Amino acid sequence: MTRRRDIALAQGIYFAATGIWPLVHMPSFEAVTGPKTDKWLVRTVGVLVGVIGGVLISAAARNKVTGEIAALGVGTAAGLGAVDTVYAAKGRIAPVYFLDAAVEGIIVSAWEQARPRARREAPLTSDDSSLWL
Repeated sequence: MTRRRDIALAQGIYFAATGIWPLVHMPSFEAVTGPKTDKWLVRTVGVLVGVIGGVLISAAARNKVTGEIAALGVGTAAGLGAVDTVYAAKGRIAPVYFLDAAVEGIIVSAWEQARPRARREAPLTSDDSSLWL
């Protein structure tokens, strides 16, 4: 459980920091990530990512990193990494988002390595509701 707790804590801190950043200081966020036209959308994503980070930190602090918490961590990292990669490749967002995609990939990999061995080695089925338990 310690490895899963450490991953949840690290991801939580990263998500909380990157989620809160545009809420606290949009000019520095835009200086790094490029200008934004829909600042309300940046703030909305920031709130959501920040809340997810807070949940991950809370679960880690209480040593309650359940399968659902792991699924939240891996799912959000995979989703954000995919969006970063697709839209940075299209030139829609700044190339710096490739760096975030790499971090998200490391997070997904860490969760996969922390998954119980029996779950990693078992073949997945379409009704496997316990993927990250």
